[in-house]
Amino acid sequence: MSDLPWTHLLVGFEWLVRLVMLPIIVLRKEQPTAALAWLAVIFFEPIIGLVLYLLIGESRLVRRRMKRRRRRHEEYAAGISPTIDPNYVVDPERQSEYSILVHLAEEVGGLPVVSGNRIEYLNEYDRAVDRLIADIEAAEHHVHLLYYIFADDAVGRRVGEALIRAVQRGVACRVLADHVGSRKMFRKLAPLLRRHGVEVVPVMPVSFFHVVFKRLDLRNHRKLAVIDGRIVFTGSQNICEATFGTHERLGAWHEIMARITGPVVRQFQEVFVEDWYHETQQRLESPSFTPECPPAGSTPVQLVPTGPDLPTADFQDLVVKTLFLARRRIVITSPYFVPGEAMTLALRLAARRGVRVDVVVPRRTEHPVVDAAGRFYLELLCRAGVHVHVFEQGMLHSKAMTVDDDVAMFGSANYDIRSFMLNFELNLLLHAPTAVGDLVRLQDLYVAQSRELTQEDWTRRTLMQRLLDNLAKLLSPLL
Repeated sequence: MSDLPWTHLLVGFEWLVRLVMLPIIVLRKEQPTAALAWLAVIFFEPIIGLVLYLLIGESRLVRRRMKRRRRRHEEYAAGISPTIDPNYVVDPERQSEYSILVHLAEEVGGLPVVSGNRIEYLNEYDRAVDRLIADIEAAEHHVHLLYYIFADDAVGRRVGEALIRAVQRGVACRVLADHVGSRKMFRKLAPLLRRHGVEVVPVMPVSFFHVVFKRLDLRNHRKLAVIDGRIVFTGSQNICEATFGTHERLGAWHEIMARITGPVVRQFQEVFVEDWYHETQQRLESPSFTPECPPAGSTPVQLVPTGPDLPTADFQDLVVKTLFLARRRIVITSPYFVPGEAMTLALRLAARRGVRVDVVVPRRTEHPVVDAAGRFYLELLCRAGVHVHVFEQGMLHSKAMTVDDDVAMFGSANYDIRSFMLNFELNLLLHAPTAVGDLVRLQDLYVAQSRELTQEDWTRRTLMQRLLDNLAKLLSPLL
């Protein structure tokens, strides 16, 4: 009997949580599926649900950070930031049927299409690392790195040693690394780099006191290296060994990086400068950071930075609109594939109107819940005529989408709800036939190294496997 009052208090507190959280979730969650998912968690397990919501339920940033970001965007819009030579800006009105994509991409990231660039794809893991280190070794003024994962392993140490040598010959080296993705690096490697003059700054640092201010899972997922304001590396590859975090069961990571030269490098530099400002409040305004970048090729590039401080829903609109324009073929490669309702509908309709749709995913990843939710969507797409391929040569980490050999998107963003809505990402929109064609050929290599799933593969699953996949789909708005 002595426990009865405590039982009443617990039940009363749980109902208080339910009643208080109901209007908060309904008012703040624009997507009905996300609102229903959170309400289900809160009503089923109120205390655990409340803790989870406080940790990952609100996509808010620290208030001062948001003010700084808005102020910086206003400065960019006012022309205070370095601008691209108008001679290299491509008028969207001169584009073909894909002009709507150019306009949407400009609304998302605020950046125009820039011509006169050269793109070199680097899909061999070690070769990409070697090229980055070689360019760091040749740097004369500055090296700027922004990565989700900067590991304290053999590759991380090689890059770190190159940065130290660069500092010793008078090159300014700055590193932004996500505090969660690169947490081990900040224990030993970061202090070593700082002692030798490399500026290393954690992005969106996490501690106990940060819990009440911002989501812990809202991360900077970008991969970017800018060298002397003239060379850029960007794509899906982090600074880590090819087997980082995968264990033997997943195998080596397979990536697509791009080495870019030309006028668009200035825009990449702006992305780094802006992120550096938000973390340090230091303005990198010297003209030496944005030197003149003469044409290096003929490829027009549109940079599309996204994040929770920007209209992230528009990025999903851009992806979906691209899919609706498809007439012949769509190829998507993504390690984490939780597309949501809008993208799923666009892919199903594309398949049913005769477009060949190929989706390539790894056999498994390090996130079993995400894998399970992805299987639900993949089965749905397979029934609609989409060709689903399972890459079995390792951990496919490349993120790319091509449509009709005419338009392509690639970069750091996965084709999942998290990349659409939560993380800071960096993507490129391409229309040049050569650049798109080279990317298609890389995707076709992944298809050739994969096994296509059949209806029999889905029907052979046990009842428990189907149940777990369908339970995971309920959490997809939260993933």
